[in-house]
Amino acid sequence: MAVRKESWNTRIGVILAVAGSAVGLGNFLRFPGQAAQHGGGAFMIAYFVSLLILGLPICWAEWTMGRLGGRMGFNSCPGILNAITRHPAAKYLGVIGVVIPIIIYMYYVYIEAWCLGYAISFLRGEMNFNRVEDAAGHWGAFIGAGKDGDAFGFGWGEVGGYLIFVFILNFILIYRGLAKGIEWFCKFAMPTLILLALLVLVRVLTLGAPDANHPENSVSKGLGYLWNPNKIILEERVADGTAEAAWRQTALLLPDEYASLRETVEADPARRITKTTLLEKIQSPKVWLAAAGQIFFSLSVGFGIILTYASYLRKNDDVVLSGLAATSANEFCEVAMGGLITVTAGFVFLGIAGVAANSSTFDLGFKVLPLVFSEMPAGGLFGFLFFFLLFLAAVTSSLSMLQPGIAFVEEALDINRRQSVAILGVITAFGCAFVVYFSKDVKALDTLDFWVGTFLIYILATIQIIIFGWVLGIDKGFEEAHRGSAIRIPRFFGFIMKWICPAFLLLIFSTWVIKDVVGLGAGDPDYHILDLFGETANTTAWLSIGVIAIMFSFVAILVSRVKKYRAVYDQPLQES
Repeated sequence: MAVRKESWNTRIGVILAVAGSAVGLGNFLRFPGQAAQHGGGAFMIAYFVSLLILGLPICWAEWTMGRLGGRMGFNSCPGILNAITRHPAAKYLGVIGVVIPIIIYMYYVYIEAWCLGYAISFLRGEMNFNRVEDAAGHWGAFIGAGKDGDAFGFGWGEVGGYLIFVFILNFILIYRGLAKGIEWFCKFAMPTLILLALLVLVRVLTLGAPDANHPENSVSKGLGYLWNPNKIILEERVADGTAEAAWRQTALLLPDEYASLRETVEADPARRITKTTLLEKIQSPKVWLAAAGQIFFSLSVGFGIILTYASYLRKNDDVVLSGLAATSANEFCEVAMGGLITVTAGFVFLGIAGVAANSSTFDLGFKVLPLVFSEMPAGGLFGFLFFFLLFLAAVTSSLSMLQPGIAFVEEALDINRRQSVAILGVITAFGCAFVVYFSKDVKALDTLDFWVGTFLIYILATIQIIIFGWVLGIDKGFEEAHRGSAIRIPRFFGFIMKWICPAFLLLIFSTWVIKDVVGLGAGDPDYHILDLFGETANTTAWLSIGVIAIMFSFVAILVSRVKKYRAVYDQPLQES
């Protein structure tokens, strides 16, 4: 059966689609938390260095290899890597690029439903909280975090109905295809979410110091907490003992405040002042690991998504400027909006102690911010706008996660879009049901997110940059990238893409193995390792690994049966 070759309608459409795949919950929730946890300004230095030596190089490599693979007749990660390397093993490495987006969709659409549910709840005036604990309790009840199976509820205050709606919405849009589905939605959704973000940002930046009893909790200090690399923090002892956990951050001090309080605090054993500097922070491996991880998560590199999207470009469509434009749009949403809204809003209402204690993605988004909006003037309106913004951002991302699976199924089985959408719909429905059923402590979601949304993304990104730099080669890679390009990639990026980027990736991986797998020099291994091999191994974590293994096996079996993958080894590399 001949399958019609799809393509994008406009250049701005593909840029917005790629930007939409990257702009999501990570921009407005994950990034602010990472920056706050790892030193603010110091984290930003590591973040921008990682953008230059990891994000942009891998992004350009994916755009280039994707368009080249599309010219050779392939739209999936296995097909593209197989065609470019012309080695039988490459198509099995490409399996990772199919498994990643499909499994991420299985739990991402669940979080997407949380955002829509929270937006509707704010609109209905049901989100009034006095304490973080109240907001946390609402979130746990809404998503079924108390017990497995509790998420299957369909009232206004339960996630089930919202999940069914957003799941169907995604498949209606993906069924319409690239131009009429993904591109059409992103053309409206991306400008809309940027407008909503600007409205919320203006409101947050004009809050001043809303609590007269705590004038220290101001917008200016909130911005300083997030962005200033050098911090002076007042802490109070909250328990007997000398352990670090016995101290609680209570205020961010300006230099003149530090000077006036220094002698008083030094005479009080229940209080202390700690100072952190830029140099101290950037020497920490944790800061660099966090920054590199955020770049992968933020730009959607290593997902297999850009590779697939770029495969639908025409021969002379610009990939250099388009890749830079999509990256810039994502960075604007992340740094200029997400970074300014989330932590700043939390700081002015909860202070440094509240933000420091709740800086994880879910804590900031679904426990801290609902409390903030419930205390903010016109908070119901701005709470609705913010969570509807998150919902739009999540849909643009989840749509992108479906297309690589659609492309692969069409390619492997030689079927049309209607059939491939039906197959993928069944697969993801079962996977999503698994995540939603095992909702207790969001263990299934958390396990899949770590091993697929962090570990496998890292592995695929490493594979892709090695193939670009060492198999395709920098000279051929740059020649292909510059075909039809309005600008040229600076030549020094060739050295970065061939040597620096792979070396940095291997260094990060080695550090992760030593620190979080083996546990040397940092106590116990990461809890995701202990969930599988510790004394209290978790059944849900093992079942989640089983889901990943089943998906790998299914895709690998299909890959092994695709005859046209074997037919490319004698074709010229750049044949149209």
